[in-house]
Amino acid sequence: MISRIKDILQGKAGLKEKRSNKWVSVRKDFLNKNNKCAVCGGSKKLEVHHKKPFHQHPELELDENNLITLCESKKNGVTCHLLFGHLGNYKSINNNVEKDVKSWNDKIKNRP
Repeated sequence: MISRIKDILQGKAGLKEKRSNKWVSVRKDFLNKNNKCAVCGGSKKLEVHHKKPFHQHPELELDENNLITLCESKKNGVTCHLLFGHLGNYKSINNNVEKDVKSWNDKIKNRP
């Protein structure tokens, strides 16, 4: 209940949408398979981010192709979930999240 209220306040979910009772297990399984942030490679404070937001596409809530792992650990001074998943504001949607994540992951891996 507290996480639902937090999601609503941060703009991650609308008032009308209700999570599937399978979400907790799908999220856990996804994190077991994808246990590093897709941007920075961090493994702390991981979040499962919906590429197409749950509140706009509830039918994709459990679709693994619509999920990506992003962190909130502030590794390298950045909250990857907030910056790349939501463009710095949880009420925003990054329609290019997959492309941006790959680009920045490559930059981080290959930095001098």
